[in-house]
Amino acid sequence: MQKQEIVSSFQMSMLFLAFLTGSSIVNIPAPLTGAARNGAWISVLLAAAMGGLLLFGVLYLHRKFPGMTFIQYGRQTLGKWPMAMISIPFLLTTFSMFSSILVDIGGFFSSTMMVDTPSFIVQTLFIVLSALTARAGIEVMARMFVVLIVLMYGAVIVVLVLVAPHYHPEYLLPVIPEGIKPVLHGAYIIYGFPFTEITLISMLLPFIRKEDAGTTGKYMLYAIVICSVVLVAAVICSIMAFGPLSGIFKFSVFRLARMIQIGEILERVESMIGFSLIAGSYMKATIVLFILKTALTQLFNLQDDRILTYPAALFGLLLSITSYKNEVGFLETSLIVWPLLSNIMFTVPLILIMVVASFRRQKPKGG
Repeated sequence: MQKQEIVSSFQMSMLFLAFLTGSSIVNIPAPLTGAARNGAWISVLLAAAMGGLLLFGVLYLHRKFPGMTFIQYGRQTLGKWPMAMISIPFLLTTFSMFSSILVDIGGFFSSTMMVDTPSFIVQTLFIVLSALTARAGIEVMARMFVVLIVLMYGAVIVVLVLVAPHYHPEYLLPVIPEGIKPVLHGAYIIYGFPFTEITLISMLLPFIRKEDAGTTGKYMLYAIVICSVVLVAAVICSIMAFGPLSGIFKFSVFRLARMIQIGEILERVESMIGFSLIAGSYMKATIVLFILKTALTQLFNLQDDRILTYPAALFGLLLSITSYKNEVGFLETSLIVWPLLSNIMFTVPLILIMVVASFRRQKPKGG
């Protein structure tokens, strides 16, 4: 491999925040409210708590195997061939996740901002940009994404504030109109996207500067809290603005932005939310692509850790074009299949490695 790149713990937490947020601020409120009704914000808190536990597991293994990724300490703990058997479905699921991000951004453009442009055109341009950034390395990604994440969150917060005249707080009551089951259903949806994906961050932690290792957990916990607070705010604002219809409107936060009109001075600011989805999806796709090329490099013991960036990007693009016949199939997979699949392919291997590692004496570092 080439010279090891390093980032600070703060930069890693910003990458983590970008990865965790992605396009969830725009995509999550509508299906989550449709499932959990007025209790959707409680679902966010429950899922965030589970995500926090998953993060503690990732950080535990990082401390136990410093300088090693999920693939490397899994191979050391479970053995070469058992870990290879786990790595294959792990990578295929990550590729599926990568292609879903491309499908999502293509669907957003074709239904809102560029209705006459074929989705694959948008997806192709998007993947080229992500591939170039991922190949540039994690240091470039960290410096760039700090700026983008601030702009993205700033755009969302501005929109939520400017829509305030249209809010009806009475729509928030009753909090749990149909009992606890819808709330748990909503927690299942949002735990699957984005919180079960926290396991993938284990592929990035070895890039943290050694002297910053002590502050990593604190900053990453802050990232989960920030993401959860903004998601709760987006859900509550959608309910207050649309009431029972908040679960029907797709991209409900985008629709919130369309409601903003201050005289003839400020209107048509939905492009701000469009920017948020573009920036969030771009950052998440780039991070996932970087994780994929790192995992593939370590799995096949390659010397050049950038050689697989473009082939992985091309494979993800082909999957995004061929995986889903229509939008209904994509939504069904995202809301029903993905939470279960990501738990099996991401969370279960992590727990297995944790259990084995806790009972096995650590060997000297090796492949």
